[in-house]
Amino acid sequence: MAPPSLSRWARIKAKIPRRKRRSIFWRLRRVFFLIFLLGIAAFSGVAYVLAQLPLPEDYADQEADLVQTSFVCSIEVTDPCGPENAIAQLSAGEDRLNVTYEELPQVLIDAVVAAEDQDFFTHRGVDPVGITRAAWNDIRGVGVTQGGSTITQQYVKNAFLTRDRTVKRKIQEAVLAIKLERELTKEEILLRYLNRIYFGRGAYGVQSASQAYFNKDIGEIDLADAAYLAGLIRAPEAAEATRDPAVAHQRRASVLARMLEDELITQEEADAANARPWDVCFGAQRSGAHCSVVEKLSREGLGEVQGAHYGTEYFVDWVRRVVSVDLELGAAIYTKGLRIYTTLDHEMQRAAFETVTDTLDPLNGEPAASIVSIDDQGRVRAMVGGFDFDQSEVNLALGVDGGGSGRQPGSSFKPFVLAEAISQGFSARSFFLAPRVIVLEGANAGRDWTVRGGSSAAGSMDLLQATRVSSNVVYAQLMLEVGPANVVNTAHRLGIESDLPEVNSLVLGAGEVSVLDMATAYNTLAREGTRIDPTFITRIEDADGEVVWEWEPKPREVLDSGVVRQVTYALSRVVEGGTGRKAAFGQPAAGKTGTTQDNRDAWFVGYTCKLTTAVWMGYVGKPGEEPRFMDDFRDIEVQGGTFPAEMWGAYMSRATQGLDSCDIPQPSGYPGRQLNLGLRDGTTTTTGSTTTSTTGTTLPGGSTTTSSSSSTIAPSPGTTVPASTTTIPAPTSTTSAPTSTTTDETTTTTT
Repeated sequence: MAPPSLSRWARIKAKIPRRKRRSIFWRLRRVFFLIFLLGIAAFSGVAYVLAQLPLPEDYADQEADLVQTSFVCSIEVTDPCGPENAIAQLSAGEDRLNVTYEELPQVLIDAVVAAEDQDFFTHRGVDPVGITRAAWNDIRGVGVTQGGSTITQQYVKNAFLTRDRTVKRKIQEAVLAIKLERELTKEEILLRYLNRIYFGRGAYGVQSASQAYFNKDIGEIDLADAAYLAGLIRAPEAAEATRDPAVAHQRRASVLARMLEDELITQEEADAANARPWDVCFGAQRSGAHCSVVEKLSREGLGEVQGAHYGTEYFVDWVRRVVSVDLELGAAIYTKGLRIYTTLDHEMQRAAFETVTDTLDPLNGEPAASIVSIDDQGRVRAMVGGFDFDQSEVNLALGVDGGGSGRQPGSSFKPFVLAEAISQGFSARSFFLAPRVIVLEGANAGRDWTVRGGSSAAGSMDLLQATRVSSNVVYAQLMLEVGPANVVNTAHRLGIESDLPEVNSLVLGAGEVSVLDMATAYNTLAREGTRIDPTFITRIEDADGEVVWEWEPKPREVLDSGVVRQVTYALSRVVEGGTGRKAAFGQPAAGKTGTTQDNRDAWFVGYTCKLTTAVWMGYVGKPGEEPRFMDDFRDIEVQGGTFPAEMWGAYMSRATQGLDSCDIPQPSGYPGRQLNLGLRDGTTTTTGSTTTSTTGTTLPGGSTTTSSSSSTIAPSPGTTVPASTTTIPAPTSTTSAPTSTTTDETTTTTT
């Protein structure tokens, strides 16, 4: 039986192909199209708004405001002061030294562009190809050898924007990058980028990075160095070669591979650079040795200071204070790339430091010493302020200003009294009693002042002889004649900046001074009464080499040259055959010893016509600590004529090499009023009209001023000076209470 016939419609339907079911995207195509239109509108709106985002008004001057490292150079530097010849670099935690485009080596430009932005010189600020390439490498998991942001974008991010990881910030970055490329050349953008970015080790910019990693100027780096620097940009701390040489090697190799791919180097050059081992140079090897990197230096305190092993850190630290505070440049010393030219002489500094450390061992409990040396132009050429800056930043040469305390000068103060006496019209050939002990009635705030030391077998001596042997008893009497207030004024005019007590015991060193003070005042004597305030700095330039401050010596006559020549001659006799004879070193010199009560401080301060030097020695002590004395150091009683005089002579013999020497002539006369001329033959103790006998001798009377030619007081025939004690009433107008706690009415200073 035949199958039933299909209906005509069924046969037609069977021939019609069945339609596929539409996808959801097709069914919602109108919705998606609407969303797409809205997205375009939103993006266009955002893009329009951001397009109105202007470049910062000061974008052209941005680089001028970059924090830059300042440099400190010694007196030997004649070329521009910079990283290659500086003794110290000062920064606010950022080492930076800007360079010009011409100073950038081509090998560095090639390395950075290959590593960071292959199409830098062809794109317009944003590189879609680079973004796609970075994304594709990230998807494939091959690692990012080159980021999606262009060098221009990276610069914009560092210079103008925050580091927020937001879409808005990325769009802003792109917009500003495009705008910047319309305003600046590629070379300008690349230079700004390389002067700004961080390379690790506190170094910002390629010049500081080259110094930090290779101890080289940027113009001296080679292919291996350039590849390593370029490899540091993405994450510098992770590729620190001294910590992880494997990562450092991978970074360098990656950059070399990119340079090879871009045909910037040959295979042989890449292999040679890759083969360099990761040797690290330490200490003295940092200079001149060829190695992959140098050691990572500490940035604590002053950081690295050239010559630190002979005390230059104390000099640099004081320069830092002078520039910041005294010259009122403040934080500019850390941020403005200043070039500071100082007066430090390396050879003199080394000689001063070695003189002290060859003589003493202060780090192991022995007394310390300080030396300050000033030339005839007022320039501080050497300063021993301490021995280990890491252990103590107190500068022994600067007294209170250095963070410590002043020290009593002892008899090294006597030349100021002599200068005042001659200025007042007294002759240097004036005579005074010279017993073993003298009691000056009422001279210590109404109490008796007992002074010992500096007697003469003849019973008297003049001021020249009293200076040579450092006679306390004679100078105590002279102090009553001239008055302590006048002596304070003279000391200040000569260069003592410390406050001084107006007391009679000042003649024996009752006040406190700094080593710099004493060197300054004696330098005024060396300059025959013309004072120049000492300086540690000759000039300061900004980062562009423009002078922002320059030292202008202001010599001023503070003491008559005729007076000073007499003082200098008297002090030359101290060196020739007096208490300072151990200071003699073969050139004409003048100076004075000083020792304080109980041998706590010992000094020698002296000068030639070209160089003045002050030497102090003593135990430093700490707040609240009992004072220590040098009455039995190495089995001797330390005085100014022992170790200090020896150190002064040893230092000066080295420091004056090559300097002219000058004779110290004897004055043709000693004009002025001669005091107690009748004492010159040593046959009388008379200072008034009466002589009586005691176990010593009681000599009533007051001032002993007489005429310039002869004494108005007739000596008692046949009277001799007793060897014990002489008591002399003192005018009450010349006395005042001492302020020093270490000086009382019994003074035992002997030098």
